[in-house]
Amino acid sequence: MYGRELKMVKKVVMAYSGGLDTSVAVQWLKNLYDCEVIAMVGDVGQKEDLEPVREKALKTGAEKAYVEDLTEEFVTDYVYPTLKASALYEGKYLLGTAIARPVLAKRLCEIAEKEGADAIAHGCTGKGNDQVRFELTVKSLMPHLKIIAPWREWDLKSREDCIKYAEDNNIPVPVSKDKPFSIDRNLWHSSYEGGVLEDPYFEPEDDMFLMTDSPEKAPDEPCYLELEFEQGIPIKVDGEKFEPVPMLEKLNDIAGKHGIGRIDIVENRLLGMKSRGVYETPGGTLLFTAKNELEYLVLDKDTMHFKETVSQKYAELVYNGLWFTKLKDSLDAFVDETQKNVTGKVKLKLYKGSVQIAGRTSPYSLYNEELATFEEDEVYDQKDAEGFINLFGLSAMNQGIIERKKKN
Repeated sequence: MYGRELKMVKKVVMAYSGGLDTSVAVQWLKNLYDCEVIAMVGDVGQKEDLEPVREKALKTGAEKAYVEDLTEEFVTDYVYPTLKASALYEGKYLLGTAIARPVLAKRLCEIAEKEGADAIAHGCTGKGNDQVRFELTVKSLMPHLKIIAPWREWDLKSREDCIKYAEDNNIPVPVSKDKPFSIDRNLWHSSYEGGVLEDPYFEPEDDMFLMTDSPEKAPDEPCYLELEFEQGIPIKVDGEKFEPVPMLEKLNDIAGKHGIGRIDIVENRLLGMKSRGVYETPGGTLLFTAKNELEYLVLDKDTMHFKETVSQKYAELVYNGLWFTKLKDSLDAFVDETQKNVTGKVKLKLYKGSVQIAGRTSPYSLYNEELATFEEDEVYDQKDAEGFINLFGLSAMNQGIIERKKKN
């Protein structure tokens, strides 16, 4: 059966990064499956010249190599829905890697359909979350395709094994030592895992970070910044209108200079193990903080409290790779309804790694100063509170009466 399956694979579209693993994987696929390999390099704002990566894919054995600019789609169709949902995994992680995988996998499927491919391949390890995110997207969008994960099939167990395989097969890959950790970057964030970071007591060195200066080196004067939203979507910075990608680039620059957006988390992976990750999401931290502040102003209590539950579930779905599912579609419908009045301005104060709220305003604000004031007013009769408390506390009072009778 395995042999028959091998013969059925004639063309594979592979997610290609240009690193050692995927460079080796191209030749490995050709050797094992005797198939045509098409590489796909996705640009999600990683600030890298991808033309050399395309050329490298061809040199390492790919028959074709696509370089796809997915940056705007990534922001509008993946970042913004997650922002509107206030999705935050385990109270810290703004899901930068998790939301990039479905947009990449979706484009893999589109190229596979265009090229008439039989299979999709990726370079994710058998321990991580990304293999799930890639494969669930493929299963949702093109379930007939075979999925090949070399790290789960080949006999190569280490970087040294991969280098040896490259040498034996004349694959041009760098053999110099990489940084002692793994980096994944896109327009929303940078993540750092593995290597020296596997010790959760190890403090990352400051020169590791790509998007943020250290808070200690940030300006000594605070920076005030006004963000304007329309139905949960950011539209202006300090009164100036921006398209999605330029806006996020600008906010990354501003927040990065002030040391904002770094987190260090020991998170629970989907596969059951704990993993230490260090992330920086500078512009995203500003957007998340400001947009949530508007929700405090415009959402009624019951909707806001229920949305907190939805936000947690949404974050888990995204983290677990379930982007293209009916449940997420349903949650998106609820979230979009909650965002209809999330319009207004928020003033932020940035100072040495911290973000504080300096002001907020909205035409849909539910804040009523006459109700909230501790001064004299004409819209609230404080005597009414007595009857409310008697009714609200009736169950507690009844319980108290019973407990006192037991003691007596």
